[in-house]
Amino acid sequence: MSVEIKVPSVGESITEVQIGAWHAEQGKWVAQDSEIVELETDKATFDVPAPLDGIIVEILKKTGEMASVGEVIGYLEEAERPADQAAPAPEKSPEKAAAAPAPKAEAPAHVGGGSDDRVMPAAARVMAEKGLSPADVTGTGPGGRILKEDVLAHQGGAASGNGAFREEEIVPMSPIRKKIAERLVEAQTNAALLTTFNEVDMSSVMELRAQYKDLFLKKYDVKLGFMSFFVKAVVDGLSQFPQINAEIRGTDLVFRNYYDIGIAVGGGKGLVVPVMRNAERLSFAEIELKINDFGQRARANKISLDELQGGTFTITNGGVYGSLLSTPIVNPPQSGVLGMHGIQERPIAVNGQVVIRPMMYIALTYDHRVVDGREAVVFLKRVKEALEEPARMLMEI
Repeated sequence: MSVEIKVPSVGESITEVQIGAWHAEQGKWVAQDSEIVELETDKATFDVPAPLDGIIVEILKKTGEMASVGEVIGYLEEAERPADQAAPAPEKSPEKAAAAPAPKAEAPAHVGGGSDDRVMPAAARVMAEKGLSPADVTGTGPGGRILKEDVLAHQGGAASGNGAFREEEIVPMSPIRKKIAERLVEAQTNAALLTTFNEVDMSSVMELRAQYKDLFLKKYDVKLGFMSFFVKAVVDGLSQFPQINAEIRGTDLVFRNYYDIGIAVGGGKGLVVPVMRNAERLSFAEIELKINDFGQRARANKISLDELQGGTFTITNGGVYGSLLSTPIVNPPQSGVLGMHGIQERPIAVNGQVVIRPMMYIALTYDHRVVDGREAVVFLKRVKEALEEPARMLMEI
């Protein structure tokens, strides 16, 4: 008996998806509830589980093609596990996966479902045809990337070196990338965006982390990071300057008495911004646990659509990628976004003396239609003061 593999409903506003990677080829047996195909929307990536044990007898939609919600994209025929096929390894929970030691790898760590970021798409196809792995080929591209000519040179099909080939490859934009492009253009076109900057002496925060990191980890089973301090400082600032937590809705301004903070995290398909609801009610530990959970599930493309909806303000940390200074872009219809950056020891003047301190530049991009310059500058100064004297957040002064 054949069972239809259909595109499930993934959200009220989603009517069409792009077929991502098929995790199982046609003719392969799959276990019930195992992930068989990846679907991409303009907001997130989802996996479709197998409804029963069986063999994929037909794939109707290939990777990159579009399909409507409810459309049949393949067929699965019920069947018992073949005797020559090993049982799949049990899936680890996020908590156990985090606690397990990371396996050693020859190649640098990278984001993605088993692919190697060093291998260019054209090279990957030739490697698949030749039965080669990235470890077999020496990359001559920028950053050690493996090019098509590197694979051919390895096989003796072309002279080695970078100058032998020049090629272009046209790849359709994914729904998520299309939506990101649309939102960025929308923000630049419809909002009056300005950015103000300040810098923070991170000495106090770093001293607190060093003093309590072991106790914190032992009690909550999660590391004490910088983001919880920034979330607390931002909520403190937003409570003082509600315009930055507001949005334009038609001809009205909408103010909130709650703070839903979007946290930008790197995912398997790029940057995603899950929302931390009611951040004003969360403790340091609860914030760190949520951020850790967001990070794990973003890398596995497990962030749900609901978690990406809404948000009243966003925090993004370019410092984890080495950024020293940037101008973040507001996520409409929000009116503000805070950009964190890398921490560097720099000489500064303190009480007439030159001292070396760990400094971070911070940036606030805001919609000038909603937020006046004075509010933006003083808000960012408030965030700076809260981080330089964390006790102020506890004392609410």
